Amino acid sequence: MLEKLTRQTASDALPEWRCLLQRMHLTVRAPDTSSAFAFVARVGEVAATAGRRPDVDVRGEVVHLTVSTEPAGGVTEADVELGRAIDAVVNELGLASEPRSLTVIEIAIDAMDIDAVRPFWHAVLGWDVIARDDLQDLLRMGAAVWFQQMDEPRPQRNRIHLDVTVAHDEAAGRIERALAAGGRMVSDSAAPAFWVLADPEGNEACVCTWQGRDPSPPD
Repeated sequence: MLEKLTRQTASDALPEWRCLLQRMHLTVRAPDTSSAFAFVARVGEVAATAGRRPDVDVRGEVVHLTVSTEPAGGVTEADVELGRAIDAVVNELGLASEPRSLTVIEIAIDAMDIDAVRPFWHAVLGWDVIARDDLQDLLRMGAAVWFQQMDEPRPQRNRIHLDVTVAHDEAAGRIERALAAGGRMVSDSAAPAFWVLADPEGNEACVCTWQGRDPSPPD
């Protein structure tokens, strides 16, 4: 099995990509829809040669790509090699990365008994159980749902919040705009892994990045 790279290593290796939730993401904007699909065709050729299967999403002239190795639980050297090959196509076609547009949403549900709560959400969403016992549709089109273990009930707080994962260099701007829009900072004690924000009525969202999550290097 290929070895999972640290988030720092993966980010350093693919500077035009961004690490969000154990996957490397790249968003580029083509001049028009035809050019976007031409770019996707080239990516398909590169991926086929490498024996890899990146996730590709096309919205008009915007193309979003993600790479990871699920058996390894994250990004591997094979993903880096594919990412660099895709970067070569991006450069050849004169396209550019748009990291500010990257956002991945997770829905966190507080639960005293996760094993009792999870089956309901599994059934109502019709999604599969993946790593960490999260729920996710196989096409990764919807927000993943994960369950946060509670030690005691917190009826005074909302029991569901959004985890908004963004590019590490977008987090500060995203937080600044949220605060300017009437939000408040609940806690920054876990930054830069995540900041807890709340809207004017107390509904919470965590702005998350990959930073602060890799294990400390050995002495």
